[in-house]
Amino acid sequence: MALSPLSRRRRLLAVPAGVALTVSLGLMPGASTALAKGKPAAEDGPRLSYVVNTDASKKAVKKAKKAIKKADGTVVTAYEEIGVIVAHSTNPDFGAEVRAARGIDSAGATRTAPLESAATTDVGEPTYVKEPRQLFKSAQAAGVTNEPLESLQWPLPQIKADEAHKITEGSRNVTVAVIDTGVDDTHPDLAPNFSAGQSANCVGGVADTSPGAWRPYPDGSYHGTHVAGIVAAPRNGIGVAGAAPGVQVSSIKVSEPGTSLFYTEAVVCAFMFAAENGVEITNNSYYIDPWMFACRDDADQGALVDAVSRAITYSQRQGVAHITSAGNSNYDLANEITDDSSPNDSTPVERTIDPSVCPDMPTQLSGVTSVASTGSHGVKSYFSNHGLGQIDVAAPGGDSRYQIPEAPAKNGGVLSTMPDGEYAFLQGTSMAGPYVAGVAALIKSQDPYVTPQELAWRLKAQAVSTPCPEGEFDPSGDGRYAAECTGTQHINSFYGYGIVDALAAVK
Repeated sequence: MALSPLSRRRRLLAVPAGVALTVSLGLMPGASTALAKGKPAAEDGPRLSYVVNTDASKKAVKKAKKAIKKADGTVVTAYEEIGVIVAHSTNPDFGAEVRAARGIDSAGATRTAPLESAATTDVGEPTYVKEPRQLFKSAQAAGVTNEPLESLQWPLPQIKADEAHKITEGSRNVTVAVIDTGVDDTHPDLAPNFSAGQSANCVGGVADTSPGAWRPYPDGSYHGTHVAGIVAAPRNGIGVAGAAPGVQVSSIKVSEPGTSLFYTEAVVCAFMFAAENGVEITNNSYYIDPWMFACRDDADQGALVDAVSRAITYSQRQGVAHITSAGNSNYDLANEITDDSSPNDSTPVERTIDPSVCPDMPTQLSGVTSVASTGSHGVKSYFSNHGLGQIDVAAPGGDSRYQIPEAPAKNGGVLSTMPDGEYAFLQGTSMAGPYVAGVAALIKSQDPYVTPQELAWRLKAQAVSTPCPEGEFDPSGDGRYAAECTGTQHINSFYGYGIVDALAAVK
């Protein structure tokens, strides 16, 4: 049965407060089997991008490059540290031919649409704050000590960040990289904490560190800028306060031009760039396109899981902790799922998903902290994915339908920075993830030698245990967002180990 647009997982893990998102997308045929010897070469197909995985050694990568060339492919970049190579080819049999070569562990197309021809995604309109600059002036004239728009930030007291900031706002020696659509670092509420030296554009799989390459322009996507403000907007008398207003934030752009599509080669590049450039924490409020769930038992999709898993493991060993958003489809990630939205860069097909075989990347991969969303009343957001053993912690991501805070906010979304000096409310697990990334940055600031593994454990150990809601969870009353909460008061499918606690992080 087809899912309604409101129950589907959003492409980016953010939903404009009060606005539904729909995706309309078309199919390129998959790769055929390899040609037999002596048969004429196949006609060129669409130019696709691939990941090719081999042993992590100079010798193995060199052999893999030869196999790529023999299969009419071109090497774009190679990560010898993890044995992952990015290549392009118009050979419709490229994947099968390379997989047949000796020493190749896996290889697969990262997309189903040709390079540079993916469809765009409509992400709706956010709810903007009117005349924020006038609010700044009024607050400064009145001697307001908090940020001018902080009274609208109901998430800060929910995770006790406002109390934590009285002890410490975090260290500038800690950087959170926002792997996303790009960040407008010229925003006056982001510029003081922005780290250009740890920023890049990884679209295509190669890091571009030229000035401004990490910004959302010319596309103007606001997603990454909103996320960045949640993490680390400074307490500077302008606008809002981030969860860790004293740490630095960087931007690693991974969204394709003109779209909000995040492909494997860009995400692998982002994790590797973070590892090699001193980033302590990454925030990942997305899933990797074009498959909402990438199945290990499919030759192409399995190669994508392999490549991303290698990059996560490597970067974690280099000291990078990864925070991920769990998704907005109200799915139980621990049980069978019907996915009719993939591939989202061509024509989707309906699939029955076994999450143990087909993970949602990166949030269901090893080595990450997966975050669910709560609303202003501290209850699961109607849209938030859940699942026993799949959610590590929860954090405020908003719920503009069923959890509306009292004045002055009166908006169930999360307020943060937007491009061009603006501010707006958005809701989604995309907003919950960066609150956890901010709390993780506070922990790292207090204990610079904490490992990524211990950091993940502390986030769970310090979280406030949150029991399942009493009675049936059905906020709409008609079953559209009904969900079953399973587990105990201390560990359950809605909140994992509980709602993160910024105050506990700094004590």
